[in-house]
Parts: sequence; C-alpha cells; structure tokens
Amino acid sequence: MNNTMSTENSVDVLVIGGGVNGTGIAVDAAGRGLSVALCEKGDLGGATSSSSSKLIHGGLRYLEHYEFRLVKEALAEREVLLQKAPHIMWPLRFRLPHQKHLRPAWMIRIGLFLYDSLAKRNMLPRSKRIKNPLDSGLVSDIKTCFEYSDGWVDDARLVVLNAIAAQKQGANIYTRTECLRAEKHGNRWHATLRDSDGKTFTVSARSIVNAAGPWAVSFLDRVNDIDNPKAMRMVKGSHFVVPKLYDTDEAYILQNADSRIVFVIPYEDDFSLVGTTDENYVGDPAKAAISQEETDYLVDIVNTYFKTKITQKDIVHSYSGVRPLLEEANASAQELTRDYKVELEGDNASPILLNVFGGKITTYRKLSEHAVDKLVTLFPKAGRAWTKTAPLPGGSFADKESLQSELARDFPWLPQTNIVRYVRQYGLRCKQFLAGKTSIEDMGRDFGAGLFEAEVEYLISGEWARTLDDVLWRRTKHGLRLTQSQKEVLANFLSDTSIKTAEPQLKSSA
Repeated sequence: MNNTMSTENSVDVLVIGGGVNGTGIAVDAAGRGLSVALCEKGDLGGATSSSSSKLIHGGLRYLEHYEFRLVKEALAEREVLLQKAPHIMWPLRFRLPHQKHLRPAWMIRIGLFLYDSLAKRNMLPRSKRIKNPLDSGLVSDIKTCFEYSDGWVDDARLVVLNAIAAQKQGANIYTRTECLRAEKHGNRWHATLRDSDGKTFTVSARSIVNAAGPWAVSFLDRVNDIDNPKAMRMVKGSHFVVPKLYDTDEAYILQNADSRIVFVIPYEDDFSLVGTTDENYVGDPAKAAISQEETDYLVDIVNTYFKTKITQKDIVHSYSGVRPLLEEANASAQELTRDYKVELEGDNASPILLNVFGGKITTYRKLSEHAVDKLVTLFPKAGRAWTKTAPLPGGSFADKESLQSELARDFPWLPQTNIVRYVRQYGLRCKQFLAGKTSIEDMGRDFGAGLFEAEVEYLISGEWARTLDDVLWRRTKHGLRLTQSQKEVLANFLSDTSIKTAEPQLKSSA
C-alpha cells in the first residue's frame, strides 16, 4: 500500500509546533499577509502549553532574580490579554501569607511596590497588607497576609483560540501531523510531513519557525545543514487537583523553606489547583508525570498552611509539563530565566530558519510579535504588527454578566450552570452550537455533567478535537466530573464520529 501523497503545498511560513508560541506566531504572521501552515504532531496545546499553573502574571518571584525587563513586559501583557480574551481570562486576587522567618515584611513590601509600579494597571487594584481573614482557610498561626492582583487563563483554550484565529486569517492547521525532515532546495525548505493515517506530503516553505517547545532542540536534528545549539534545559513542573480547600475566591502564593513558592488556586468551582514544582528533566517530554517526591512536597506545603489537611488519596487529578527554559550555567531549575530567545538564520538567497527557545504563557503574544518582526525583515510586503488590540475568537463582548443574561434570554431552557460555563469557555462562539436549538432535547445526549452531544460535535468540527483527552482535559475540564463509564461512552462516540469524519486536515470549520 502506497501511503505517499505527491501533493506539494507552498507557503511563506511553516510553523513547527502547535503550542501557545506556535499558534501565536501563526496568527500574527497570517494577519500580516503571509501564507502560513502549522503542523503539530499531537493535539493543539497537548504538551507544555496545557500543563501550566494557568496564570497570566508578571512573575512576582522573578524580581528576586532581578529580571525586571521580563516582569515589566509580562505585567504590560497581563493587561493586554485580559482585554483580548475576557471569556478565558479574568483577574485573580492573590494572598501571600507572611512567614517572617522566610522573607521579612519589608522585603515583601518592596517587591510588591515594584510589582505595582513596573506597569500600568488599568484593570487591577494595588497590593495591600491585611490581617488573616477568619474565612481564609489558613491555619490560625498566620496573622498577616499581603494581597496583590494577577490573572487566570484557561491555557489549553488559549492555544485553540489562537489556532482558530490563525485559520480565519488563512493559515492551514495540520494537527496530528509530524514533520519528519526538512531539506534545503535553493532558497526554500522542502519539509516532509506525515499525518495520523501514515500519509506523507511535502510543504515547500520560504521559512520554517521552530516552535516545538521541549522538542525545539531535538527537531533541529531533522533539519539538514543546521547547527544544533543545545540551548535549552528541560524543567518539569507538576500540579495536582484536590477538592477545594476553602470557600473564598482568592488564590494563595505559599512560601517554602527552600525559597520556592507554590500556588493554590480556585479551580473549576469545586476544586483547588496546587503547584508547581521545578525539577530538571531528562527523557521524552511526552512521558512526564508527577513523582512521589513532588506529590509529597506539594501535600506537605498545603498541610503547613491550611486548616483542611490532605493526603495523596484526596488527589483527583494530576499533570506534569516540561518547560523548555534557556540554559544558564550553574543555575538551579527554579533559578532559570523564564525569558525567551528568538534566533533568525538565513537570508534572501537561502532558506530561513527562526528558532524560538524559552518563554512563558503570559508573554506568548509579545514573543510571537517579536518573532514575526524578525521574520518579516525578509518579507518586505508583509504588514505591521496587529495583534495587541484584536480580540481572540469569541471575545468580542463587554462582560461575562451581560453575555450570560443574553444567553439566558435567547435560550431560556438552558441550565444556568451551562450558561456560565459556555461563557467562560467559548464566549460568543457557543452560539455556533446553540444556533437553532429550541429545547434541551435539541442538544442531543448528555454524556455527563451537562456535556451535550451538540457541544462535542462542535469541538470535533470546529476545534480539532479527536480523542477523549482532547475533549475532557483540553477543550473542557469535564475529566474532573465524568465517571469512568461515562468516559467510555464518550470515547466510543468520538471513535465512531472520527471514522465518519476522517479527512485531510487542511481546514477545520471555524
């Protein structure tokens, strides 16, 4: 059987990697008039980009490492992103319990003053010192907290929305498609891609953007006539989810005796998200998993600070991601910079390669803009940067409350819990699977916890979802709520539907 397709596609830019940086670069470049294709060997956001602490933040702890430029850029981006995507991002108030034997109060006050001062705050209030509230859930030994503001993000949905935005600008999005090799032909690359059915095809590209995250260095081994810089260190960060530890809406940033910090964040209404760790990692990033040592570490710090005590048996879900960080000699995993590096190779007479190393979710748009700014020096007809004020798909609404009221008026039969969830996951895009529906029966079967067939079909047709994990952990977080038998029913539905809809992924309806 011949699995080779002879079709050759020609583009200005081929992006390798469907994480937040890859999709961010794809949408920026496509919006400047460049022809773009993106290939991702798994699911969009299937690795590092869906395994974060789910924060849009400046990085308060980075001030201790004097990374003022990074913090200032991240704080400025925090405001930009909260405006661009009000459905999947929102402000979050943090409390830092004071432990005077770890960091003195004057040091924390100076750090928070810098944090408040490094960027304009149009949406978020200043920091302040408070007494430990009785309803905080903290142990009574803690008398004082410091409060400050940052933001929350649904990281996996951020990636998908950027892919949708790129597609709307004309980009081709190839998921479950691996780049096997790239070879130079004149001033172009000939990249060989293989999809999930084993079919291979060639993309001719003037430039390749290597945004493969933790695979960015190993990808270069597949590119002929290129030096591999070995410029990254892989660092594993792990989190787990437990039933909620307290009843208020604040997040906590907890100091530990080893100088590291751990976040405890309200999660999906009924849970608390705890993380992260920092461990050097060697091996396949796809196989990263929380270790017993990491689990014990996070359990211990929770039990040190909160009245509600937990054990490993309370953990309902855990995940680990490998962060590709810039290598620094003699630096520990937690000391490595979260800054990024963008390197351009090639010229008018040769193929262009742009390598992206490092970065963090909060600065993905600036990284993408910086990368495309470098790229377009060799594409003189390209337009200017444009993404700062453009809402992400589904985000063109005034506020969540108004959109919830609109949906309740237009679909009075829809449960309020679904309305709230649809607004914060899809924004206006939920109307794509609600259109024409006049009753709950029109939504099709309920796979569990209000996950209806109409929504799942939309995720398949409009958001590249194929597998159970795609739906339950990246497009939604219903993996926390469905029983094992419900998951099996959904998995069978997805399998049957994917067989019926199997086709080359040049486009996905948006």
